[in-house]
Amino acid sequence: MQNASANALVPREAARPAPMADIQKIAQHMARLNVAALPRNYELFHEAIVGLNAGLAQDIAALGSQPQQPMLDELGLKYRLVGHCGLAGETSRNEASRMLRDVAERLAEGLKHKNAFARACGTILKSVSGQDDQSLAAFLSEVDYLTASLSTVLAVETDISAKLQDDIKTLETLERGISAMQSAAIADRITGLPNRIALNRTIADLYKREEGAAGSALIMVDIDNFTDLNDKYGTQAGNKLLKKFAGLFSKSVKKNDFVARTEADEFALLFSNVGMQNAIAIAERLRASVEDNLVFATSDKADPGRLTISIGVALSTDAATPGQLQANARVALLAAQSNPRLPVQAFGR
Repeated sequence: MQNASANALVPREAARPAPMADIQKIAQHMARLNVAALPRNYELFHEAIVGLNAGLAQDIAALGSQPQQPMLDELGLKYRLVGHCGLAGETSRNEASRMLRDVAERLAEGLKHKNAFARACGTILKSVSGQDDQSLAAFLSEVDYLTASLSTVLAVETDISAKLQDDIKTLETLERGISAMQSAAIADRITGLPNRIALNRTIADLYKREEGAAGSALIMVDIDNFTDLNDKYGTQAGNKLLKKFAGLFSKSVKKNDFVARTEADEFALLFSNVGMQNAIAIAERLRASVEDNLVFATSDKADPGRLTISIGVALSTDAATPGQLQANARVALLAAQSNPRLPVQAFGR
């Protein structure tokens, strides 16, 4: 088996458009539309242009030649883009703060009416106790005043109670929305699998354990020529294919293992309690399972639709940090992509 090393980076870069070219393409398109150069806007247009999200591209086009920022933000929330999850959280926090200020103002208003009623009671009590010859009419007049004051206090209390109930329901709705956005931030929109953010967190948690990260293997999988398939047969067909891969990989992991879609054509699987020999055996089974079970249906008789994958394997015992583990798996994957005859490569082997 070929030793995976850094020189495998060259074929990978040649196989994909340079990231800088993508950034320039996005920036030029945003400039034509007079869109602010905000990070979340770059993410939005990257998903539409580079990510080939036809639905999002159509929605952006429907906004016209100069889309307004609130409209763009609505699209970001609609498609649950990571950069907009924080925006949703900020909006929810601002709304919750506004509601709390309103509650404080209403409680202060209610307290003011209670204090006024208490003062009226004290004044009338002094008046009654100090005037033995007070007429019945005067006494009844004071009772009527107290009754009116008490009615005002009760009305304010009832209003505060009703509004508090409404506010509680609103806060519960905001909490559910924030929870949904947080879940969306770590989930891949197309496959439903965890995304790269979730993978980073899982690996970070792995290295935080008291027993350390020893005994785990990270397997990175790249779908060969996926970009060409997307270009030739369309994004919708490509998305269906990604879902098939997600289903196959999900069936390949056990309860304590982990699978994520990390890029347009890449997946990552994290296995616990395995050594290099077992990890390579798992990788070979994944490769064979894809080639045996997944076929890309085409109308081209010259193209049988056979799918292949390249796989890089790295062990946590060879990496001191989460970042190093992912870098090692990436190097192994690039080595596999550079040599189709050896599609499974292990870092350092």
